[in-house]
Amino acid sequence: MTRLAQTAGLNDIQREILSTVRDFVDKEIIPVATQLEHRDEYPTEIVEGLKELGLFGLMIPGEYGGLGESLLTYALCVEEIARGWMSVSGIINTHFIVAYMLKQHGTQEQKDTFLPRMALGEVRGAFSMSEPALGSDVSAISSKGVRDGEEYVLNGQKMWLTNGGTSTLVAVLCRSDEGHPEGTAPHKSMTTFLVEKEPGFGEVRPGLTIPGKIDKMGYKGVDTTELIMDDLRVPANRVLGGTTGRGFYQMMDGVEVGRVNVAARGCGVAQRAFELGVSYAQQRHTFGKPIAQHQAIQFKLAEMATKVEAAHAMMVNAARKKDSGERNDLEAGMAKYLASEYCKEVVEDAFRIHGGYGFSKEYEIERLYREAPMLLIGEGTAEIQKMIIGRRLLEEYRFQG
Repeated sequence: MTRLAQTAGLNDIQREILSTVRDFVDKEIIPVATQLEHRDEYPTEIVEGLKELGLFGLMIPGEYGGLGESLLTYALCVEEIARGWMSVSGIINTHFIVAYMLKQHGTQEQKDTFLPRMALGEVRGAFSMSEPALGSDVSAISSKGVRDGEEYVLNGQKMWLTNGGTSTLVAVLCRSDEGHPEGTAPHKSMTTFLVEKEPGFGEVRPGLTIPGKIDKMGYKGVDTTELIMDDLRVPANRVLGGTTGRGFYQMMDGVEVGRVNVAARGCGVAQRAFELGVSYAQQRHTFGKPIAQHQAIQFKLAEMATKVEAAHAMMVNAARKKDSGERNDLEAGMAKYLASEYCKEVVEDAFRIHGGYGFSKEYEIERLYREAPMLLIGEGTAEIQKMIIGRRLLEEYRFQG
C-alpha cells in the first residue's frame, strides 16, 4: 500500500532529509509525546536532537551555516514533526519565521550577527504581533517605540508569544511615529524591533518581563507567554532592516510563510489521526468482526484519507509557489484554511472511531483532539483566511463591464 500524502518531484537530498526526520519522529517523539504533553513539559531532549539534525538552520543559507533548503522541504519536515507532536513543530516554526524575516529584510550586520547562531540553534527566535485587546486587527497595535538618541524606548504588552520563555531573540512589532506624520495609515507607521533577551521567566532584561506560561487546553509543552515592555531600551541598529515604518510588511511576509507552516502542521496531525483511526478500526471487534469491516467505518476512513490527501496537495502547492518567488498569499490562505478545517474533521472522526476509549487519556487520540483546535486560530482564523482569499479572487476575476 502507498502511504498517504506522498510528494512528487523531490530530489535525493530532500528525500534523505525527510526519511531522517521521519525516523527521528517515530523513534524519539511519538513514544514520549503524550507523556510529556500531559505533564506540560518542555521537550528539551527532542529539541536537542533537532538541533543535531540541523533543523534549526534548514532554510538559513549555507553562507551563514545553514542547509539552505526550500520552503517546501521545510514544510514537509514540519508535517512529519507535527505528526509526532504538534508542539514541537511550533517550537521550530517561530524560530524559522524570525530567521526568514532576517534573511529577507535584515541589514547585513543583522544577518551576520544572528543567522549563524540561529542555524546552530544557539540563538532561538520568537516573534510577537498580537496584543490582549486586538486579536486579528493588527492595525490596532498600541505598543510603541519612541526614538531617544541612539536607542528606542519600547512600551506595551504583547500576547500569545510562542517560545516566549525559551527564546533569546524576539521580533516585536510596535507602532513608531518617527518620520510618519499624523494621519499616516497605521500599517505604514509600524516597525519590527529585534529584542535580545535571556531565556526564562520574570524580568529577562531591564524593562522586559515574561510573566510565565499561559495554561492552555492543548498545544502544551511549548511555552506560550505574554511579553511586557516597560521603558525597554533597544539600540537603533536593532530596527529590522534599519528603517522604521516597514514592520507591517515584514511581519506579513513572515506570517505568509508561517501559514504554509500551519497548513503543514494540520496535515501532520491529520495524518497521525488517520493512522490511529485505521489501526484501531482493525483491532476493535463488534458483532463478531473488526469494526473496519463495517461499511459505516469504511466510509469514514475513506473520507478521512481523502481529506489528508487534499490538504497535503494544497500545502505543497502553496510552498512551491512561494519558493518560485511568486506571490502566494492566495495559495497560503487556502492551504491554511483547508488544512486546519480538515485536520479538525479527521481528528474528530478518528476520535469517534475510538468510541469511549477516545475519551481516555491513555489513548493518543485524546491529545490530538485537544491540539487540533489551535490550528483553527494560529496565523489567522478561518474568517481572516476567507477575507484574504476573497479579496485576491476579486483581483484576479475583476468584472470588466
